[in-house]
Amino acid sequence: MSTLNYRHLYYFWVVAKEGGFARAAERLDMAIQTISVQVRALEQDLGLQLLKPAGRGVTVTDAGQAVLRRAEEIFQLGELIPEEAQAAATGQVARLAVGMSDGLSKLAAHALLSPVLDTPSLKLLCHEGEVEELLAELALHRLDLVLACQAPPQNSSLRLSSERIAESPIHWYGPESLVQPERIDDFPRCLGQLPLLLPTAHAALRGRIDRWFEAHRIVPRVVGEFEDSALLSLFSAQGLGVFPVSAMGSADVAAVRGLRLLGASDDLREEIFAIRSRRGLHHPLVQRILAAAQGR
Repeated sequence: MSTLNYRHLYYFWVVAKEGGFARAAERLDMAIQTISVQVRALEQDLGLQLLKPAGRGVTVTDAGQAVLRRAEEIFQLGELIPEEAQAAATGQVARLAVGMSDGLSKLAAHALLSPVLDTPSLKLLCHEGEVEELLAELALHRLDLVLACQAPPQNSSLRLSSERIAESPIHWYGPESLVQPERIDDFPRCLGQLPLLLPTAHAALRGRIDRWFEAHRIVPRVVGEFEDSALLSLFSAQGLGVFPVSAMGSADVAAVRGLRLLGASDDLREEIFAIRSRRGLHHPLVQRILAAAQGR
């Protein structure tokens, strides 16, 4: 079996990413013919057609898609080599890349990450996005950990592991002008008479909140919806309304001037899942985060 020529693989990867030989040649500052010869050599070595004409460019065949997926992993990992080699040589950088799904309580996420925030020379990279996009980034090893309010799909082709690391009751906070003693005594019924700030329907927690309202026969008066949980506390502190927050993040909220606790919904809870690739299984900072979460 012949050894794979990674230079040939690299040229194929660039052509596939650019959608054509001309754009790849421009990106690499090389002659089209030179790149074409390299890609054809890869196809000959594999005995498969990887690219086929499509309009003025090319498209990737089914076999090419399989090769492209592996090439993505290889060259994305390659981009990390200089930084990780430097970190290993100097011992000065502890890199952690975390993805956070849209709708996840960022205050709760901060609480989960807090055990590693005092790590010397920590370089923390946080990305927010759709769960599917973050899982793709995780599979390509661009992320070390994804925190999401739902587990990954059961039928996912990605080699990932998932575990629920937090289940926290929901607390309700509001400005002093709205959180009065008589309303605290009347919780949760008082939520039907107060202006509410809620997560958008995009968040898994929102569905649980809506069902909780129905179970308690509360008709909510929603005056604002936000994807970012930190914005909920900001607008609430300005007097706009009452909002829910995971008990894990309530310490941060309690420190916001002008906010008071209205009540706790022990039968309404937020779930958070930690999702890792095989590479993340051995990341020391990820292991510390999960160990701390299990000890809560």
